[in-house]
Amino acid sequence: MQALPKSRLLRFVEQAFHLARRAVARYSSKFSKRRYTLHQHIVLLCLKVRKDTTYRTLLDELIEMPRIRKAINLTEIPAPSTLCKAFDRLDMAVWRVLLNLSVTLLPTNGVVGIDAYGFDRIHASKHYTKRTKLTIQQLKVTLLVDTRANAILDLHVTTTRKHDSKIALSLIKRNTGKVAILLDDKGYDDQKLRALAREDGIRPLIKHREFSSLHKAWNTRLDADLYGQRSQNETVNSRLKRKYGAFIRSRRWWKQFCELVVGCLTHNIEKAL
Repeated sequence: MQALPKSRLLRFVEQAFHLARRAVARYSSKFSKRRYTLHQHIVLLCLKVRKDTTYRTLLDELIEMPRIRKAINLTEIPAPSTLCKAFDRLDMAVWRVLLNLSVTLLPTNGVVGIDAYGFDRIHASKHYTKRTKLTIQQLKVTLLVDTRANAILDLHVTTTRKHDSKIALSLIKRNTGKVAILLDDKGYDDQKLRALAREDGIRPLIKHREFSSLHKAWNTRLDADLYGQRSQNETVNSRLKRKYGAFIRSRRWWKQFCELVVGCLTHNIEKAL
């Protein structure tokens, strides 16, 4: 009988398992019960985001996935609470390491765009918030995207009204070696950002806010073809919301941040396939 080819889902699981083995130890501590490894937890959490489903539904489907279980050496199906607690234990630092490793799977070129988007939090009932006149804040997510491979290099998450240019400064400082050309719109027009980029050998292609005819002239001199690649940020944001959901399901703020990083990690692994 002819062997079946590997499905895209199986290749996704194998790639996620490979990254997990590079990023973390096999067990969280020497006192672990050793029923499941951290690598298995990470893969299953990424798989949950990829399928845009719940813990219970994912584990129910996993019963009928022998090739997936074999790929991660899973001999026993965990309980939904096991995965939920594993997500609580995994720090943001672990997910950021995994995100950085996932970027190495993609052919980046250093032409990077930056933009901010809003993600809703759905744990509050719309009927309840309307009657009590409450306002549920969106999460402001700023993505740093390589325009060649649509790879998410980094992200910044906040619930405050922090200015875009200040967020961009911290993102550029963290990712100096990954950026050669920086593409920004007028919201990031800040002399500190331009100076920092030039100091680090980055070419800033940032539109000026037009307060005079001189600013309009500078904007017309921008490389239109190169600057037009900034639209890839919109493509990545659209893909994240269509494939993995436009809402954040976690109730605690630090888990909401981690959930977004897992979504970006899942996006990069998918693009690498």
